[in-house]
Amino acid sequence: MVARRPKNKHAPGQVRIIAGQWRGRRLPVPDLPGLRPTADRARETLFNWLAPWLPGARCLDLFAGTGALGLEAASRGAASVTIVEKNAAACGAIRESIAALDATQVEALQADAMDWLSGHRQQHFDIVFADPPFTLDLDQALIDAVEQYGAVRPAGFVYLEMVKSRPLPLLPPHLQCYRDRTVGNVRLLLLRNTLPD
Repeated sequence: MVARRPKNKHAPGQVRIIAGQWRGRRLPVPDLPGLRPTADRARETLFNWLAPWLPGARCLDLFAGTGALGLEAASRGAASVTIVEKNAAACGAIRESIAALDATQVEALQADAMDWLSGHRQQHFDIVFADPPFTLDLDQALIDAVEQYGAVRPAGFVYLEMVKSRPLPLLPPHLQCYRDRTVGNVRLLLLRNTLPD
């Protein structure tokens, strides 16, 4: 996770929840090499797109890093959020944030995101967030895994954050682009599973 991002307005070492139950709460971010929280502007854009579907949603946050996407979803009414982060220190910080917020609908798991997907086949989620490390070029592998393991339910969404200069991954026919925007050097890609619910 080393690509440069648009700067957040808050102090380094913190991430701010933008809206919902915990609006304005600032959560600590560990000082880890390459850890790059999704910028406020990008999160605001994403969650404006998803606003009609968040209340009651079952969400999965892969390559979670700071957990900002999953915790923002919970703040805005998601019924359950599973956060998956490989780094032990980052996962520990997410768990501390969960405890500080008393976010009982959120769980943080220390695991490799791709391994977790393969071990939890057919666990259907309404919204899957994925922000893989830019240096690993996992965009295509991630889309393939979400498809292969049935991670997103019919009519559900997959959000992929990727380097804007990288070509779009090849999508299965029923996973179609719903929203596409660039913020700085980052591409925000929201896909929707068009299979009938």
